[in-house]
Amino acid sequence: MSSPIPPPREFSRLGQVSVPRIWTGLWQLSSSAWGSADLDDIKKSMGRLVDSGYYFFADHYGPAESIVGDFARQLPDSSKLYIATKWCVFHKCIPTREVVLEAVKGRLRGLQTKRIDLLQFHWQDYNDKAYLDALYHLQCLQLEGYISNIGLCNFDTKHVDEICTQLGPGAIVSNQVQFSIIDTRPLHGMGDVCMKHDVKLLTYGTLCGNFLSDRWLGQPSPDPYGEEVVLTPSQRKYLDIILISWGSWELFQSLLRVLRLIGDRHGGLSIANIAMRWVLDHPFVGGVLIGARLGITEHFTDNAKVFNFRLSPQDRADIEEILARSNSRRLITTIGDCGAEYRA
Repeated sequence: MSSPIPPPREFSRLGQVSVPRIWTGLWQLSSSAWGSADLDDIKKSMGRLVDSGYYFFADHYGPAESIVGDFARQLPDSSKLYIATKWCVFHKCIPTREVVLEAVKGRLRGLQTKRIDLLQFHWQDYNDKAYLDALYHLQCLQLEGYISNIGLCNFDTKHVDEICTQLGPGAIVSNQVQFSIIDTRPLHGMGDVCMKHDVKLLTYGTLCGNFLSDRWLGQPSPDPYGEEVVLTPSQRKYLDIILISWGSWELFQSLLRVLRLIGDRHGGLSIANIAMRWVLDHPFVGGVLIGARLGITEHFTDNAKVFNFRLSPQDRADIEEILARSNSRRLITTIGDCGAEYRA
């Protein structure tokens, strides 16, 4: 029998809604590269989370919408769920009302619902200012009841500020971006803009594909495409960031040893707990999106421990000593601002 999951102790506001600060990311349902699980086992895992108070699920890749939508329909009261999905525009698009409405209806059909809790909008080409037209139409559809809240996904600091200024207070509630002890780019302006406009960051990559965990402490650098240690697509991405952009595997091991020491100071908490707490301690962070291989491997009970402690000044100083030796603070110039890696 699975151990009980302690309920969340920290919540954040997205618009008028209060949500727990740990959310379940569903992108790992997009491919068997993360492993495959029986649909019933996936829904049982989702049920455990909801029963424990973790009712926020996010993402639209693969069958994620249909799975979470079907799960919601089977609940006696689906109003306890909060589901985030996305509309991503990667190619040339003239976002008329009809085009935007059809995109929204596509998400509604996938989720099998009448209203989207949080629609996260991604626009690939900043040179095409039609993203403002698209957002205007999304606002209108929000007033018509199709959408409860509008968020952004992988928008940079400049464009978050522009959009929030153009659309007005409260129009945008969130921006989903990468943020971790390794990737600290949101500290270079994004956090200030979020505080200015009351926008919360929904962060992914907070555990760097699980590299920020005890599993990798003392281990050699893996071969990205080796057969002995098979990496997921996310892990290959984050391994590149660690080795090429951030520093080296040796320095990364130094970071893991420091995080392990801090975990021991707090009664044996995991490296993942410390890495998550570091991100959550930033006031502009609404919550962390933890990708879950539902029905395969679950860390729900361990993740909940993040609510039981705070980092001390010494903890922060020890982490900062490692970061000062890395390229962490220079990623904003080498990779670019938040989301730039997807627009290269």
